[in-house]
Order: sequence, then structure tokens, then C-alpha cells
Amino acid sequence: MRKKSFKLLASVMSIIFLLHSPAYALSKRGSTGNEVRLIQQRLIQWGYMTGSVDGIYGSKTEAAVKRFQQNNGLTPDGIAGSATLEKMGISSQTTQTSSDNNIRLLAMLINGEARGETYEGQVAVGAVVLNRVKHSSFPNSIAGVIYQNGAFTAVDDGQINMNPTQSCINAARDAMNGWDPSGGAIYYYNPATATNQWIRSRPVIKQIGKHVFCK
Repeated sequence: MRKKSFKLLASVMSIIFLLHSPAYALSKRGSTGNEVRLIQQRLIQWGYMTGSVDGIYGSKTEAAVKRFQQNNGLTPDGIAGSATLEKMGISSQTTQTSSDNNIRLLAMLINGEARGETYEGQVAVGAVVLNRVKHSSFPNSIAGVIYQNGAFTAVDDGQINMNPTQSCINAARDAMNGWDPSGGAIYYYNPATATNQWIRSRPVIKQIGKHVFCK
């Protein structure tokens, strides 16, 4: 009897360990902790949620997660599982996995914004994102820059949700490794389609393909 009880206890403990290991990490209503804080910080930063960061996954956070999911091609279930966390640029895995997620997200943005451009033009778009991360006027993470409200057409029209080409993945890696064909630009636009007069007033650095890169 004792052996059976011990085996049952061991099985239960194994299941609990697996459910709480980083590989299965997710946050949902009732969750608390640092991961919830990160989720709330992103949602507030991107305008999906108002209020303060308290690390408690309540109804307000759940509703904000649903709105984020709906706008980014995810099932709007209000649960921050692996796919949602990846879109937010949050990883419970190793540093390598986090880096891979950033490359993937950057490649998706490049694909949505510049898949028809030359390879140099694709890398330049990725470099603009990274230049913004370093700039004091923008969010300090890749996901924060990409999902900043109104920052990129590909996010607004959903093209970011397409699978990136291998060229865009390679371009994201090159940009992450420090190649910046844009010359330090923090903005770019297509003069044939841009209607915003403010962006046209920015000091031009160079043009690559159809995109003008500027300060």
C-alpha cells in the first residue's frame, strides 16, 4: 500500500513539475508573477490596456490579451500561451530561444514591409527597428517597437502574420548581427505611396529600392 501511494505521489509531482516547467509556461486568469508583469507592461505600452502593472492576471488583463490576439492573427481566448508570448516578445525559455523569437518576429516584420525589396533593403528595414530599440523616443524592445500603435503598415493590415521568406529570415539575422545599410535611420517610407507630409519632412539619409530612409 505504501509503495502504491509513493508511486502515485511521484506521478502527481512529475505532472506538476511538467506543468510548471518553462517549456509549458503560460499565463491565464488567476496567474501571478513576473511573466504577468511583462505581459501587462507590453499591453499598456501598446495601448491595449490602461492602469498599472500589478502582476495579477485578472479580467482586465484577460480582455486586453484577447484584443491583442484578435489584432495579431491569434485565437482570442485570453490565455497567454506560447504563441501569444512569442508575438509579445516574451520568452520563458533560454536566452537562445529568446534570441530566436526576436529574429523570427523581426523577419515577419521585414516580410510584411519589404519582401519585394532587394536583400539590402530588407536588412535596412530590420536595422530601422533595431535603431528604434536603441533610441530614447521608442520602446526598448523589438516587440515593443514593432507593435507600437500605428508604427508599421504590416502590423495594421495583418501582413506581419504571414510566414517570412528565407531571405527575410536571413535579413533579420544580418540586422541583428549589426549590419545597418540604412545608415542609422529610424524612419523609412515609400515616396510613391506615402501620404503623410510629416514623414516627407524628415532629413533623408539614402534611398534603397523603393524606400527612403531618414532620421
